[in-house]
Amino acid sequence: MRLACKHLKMIDMKKINFKLAIIVMMSLAISLTSCKKDQDSAGDTSSASDDALAESIFNNVSNIADEAYSEKTAPYKSETGGRLLLGDCVEITLDTNSMPHSLIIDFGDENCLCNDGRYRRGKIIVGFTGRYRRPGTVISHSFDEYYVNDSKVDGSKVVTNMGFNDSGNMHYNIDVVGVIYLAQGGTLSWNSSLDREWVEGLYTHTLWDDVYHITGSSDGIRANGHTWEREIVSPLRKELSCRHIVSGTIEIKPDNKPLRILDYGTGECDNIATVLINGVTYTIFLP
Repeated sequence: MRLACKHLKMIDMKKINFKLAIIVMMSLAISLTSCKKDQDSAGDTSSASDDALAESIFNNVSNIADEAYSEKTAPYKSETGGRLLLGDCVEITLDTNSMPHSLIIDFGDENCLCNDGRYRRGKIIVGFTGRYRRPGTVISHSFDEYYVNDSKVDGSKVVTNMGFNDSGNMHYNIDVVGVIYLAQGGTLSWNSSLDREWVEGLYTHTLWDDVYHITGSSDGIRANGHTWEREIVSPLRKELSCRHIVSGTIEIKPDNKPLRILDYGTGECDNIATVLINGVTYTIFLP
C-alpha cells in the first residue's frame, strides 16, 4: 500500500514538473516571438518593396504607351526593334483625327503574358495633344479594368513634355494619383510628382537604346493603413531594354519607423536591390 502511495506521489510530481516545463517553454516562446517582432519591425523592408512595386507599375505605363505609339507610327515594323514589353496578344488602336488624340492598348479580358514576364489584362487608355517629342505635349493615362499580375491598377497619370533642360536633354513632368488593388488583398495608394529626363536614345528610331533618369518625390498608403514618404536622392536610371530600374537611390520615411535607403545597384540589369536600415543592409527582390 505504501509503495502504491509512493508511486502515485511520483506520478503527481511528474505531472507537476511536466506542467511547469510547459509553462516555461510557453513563456520562452512568447519572449522569443516578442523579440522577433521587434527585430522584424526594425528591419521591415515592406514599405520599400511596396514603393518599388508602385514605381515599377506606373513607370511601365508610360513605357508601354511609348512602345505602342511607336509601333503604330513606324513606317516599317522592323524600325521599332520588336516589342520590348507588349506581348503578341495585345491590340493597339490609334486615333489621330480626334483631339486630343487617343491610343488604346488592349490586353484582352484574360491574362496576357507580356515580353517583360508580367501578366496583364484590361486596357490602358491614352489621350495626347501632340507627339511625345514635341515640347508642350500633354499625355494622360487612364485605366479600364487594367490588371498587372492580378493586381488591379486605377487612377491617372499625366505626362507633360517640358522641352529641353539646361543639360540639353528633353524632360517630362509626371504626376501620378494611383491606387493598386493588390492580388493578395488590400490596397496600395501612391501619389508622385517626378521629372523624367531622356538621357540616351532621343535621336534614334528604336526603343531599345532609350535611357531615362527619374527624380522627384512621392508618398503612399500601404494595405495596413501605414503611410510613407520618399525622395529620390540619386537619379533612378531606367533602361527600356531592362525590366527593372538598374541604379539610383531613394530615401523612404515610413511613419513611426527609421529612415530606409533603397538602393537599386550600380547598373546591372537584375531584380536585386538593397535596403539600408539603422546601419544594417537587407536584400530585396523586385517584382
